[in-house]
Amino acid sequence: MTTEQNEDLLIPNEDYLKSGIHIGTKFRTKYMENFVYKTRSDGLSVLNIKEIDSRIGVAANLLSKYDPQDILVVSRRENGWKPVRMFAKATGCKFFAGRYPPGILTNTQLKNFMEVKLILVTDIGPDKNAVKDALEIGIPVIALCDTNNQTNNIDLVVPCNNKGKKSLGLIFWLLAREFLEKKGLKNKGQAFEYDLDQFTDE
Repeated sequence: MTTEQNEDLLIPNEDYLKSGIHIGTKFRTKYMENFVYKTRSDGLSVLNIKEIDSRIGVAANLLSKYDPQDILVVSRRENGWKPVRMFAKATGCKFFAGRYPPGILTNTQLKNFMEVKLILVTDIGPDKNAVKDALEIGIPVIALCDTNNQTNNIDLVVPCNNKGKKSLGLIFWLLAREFLEKKGLKNKGQAFEYDLDQFTDE
């Protein structure tokens, strides 16, 4: 990738490569085919980094149209717990790390019932209960999707490796940084107060 192309990205191309954000699975659904750049000799799909970068920008833009308390970020997968918690800390959004019991958004009788206007899930497979709740009350769903995900019922797909610690750390760090900038809570070009390491599990 040329320097000129690099400048169009949210972070340098090599930083994306280091995180493994572009390495998909051996299985790919028809929904995710458009985001696949190539298939490696070992059978793993490689996602298009420009598409990943572009969708992270679009997701941050959509998130920034909502107040933090109206956004819920969910991760059943353990590798997403730290990134999701840090994202919530940096932005003020609500989060759910761990097993999401059905009905939190739909059943007012539940102790942990909450009202939100948008959800962001780490993986629509493990996070299907949250997606189902969101569909039931008709709120938008942003989903991080690997090559093996089915993406029907999702309003915005962010193609990525949604399983790796480094990849998830980078995605949520970028989303938090861009969200705060678009909200006017951080000046463009101003250093982000959180380091990427704080979002990534060792």
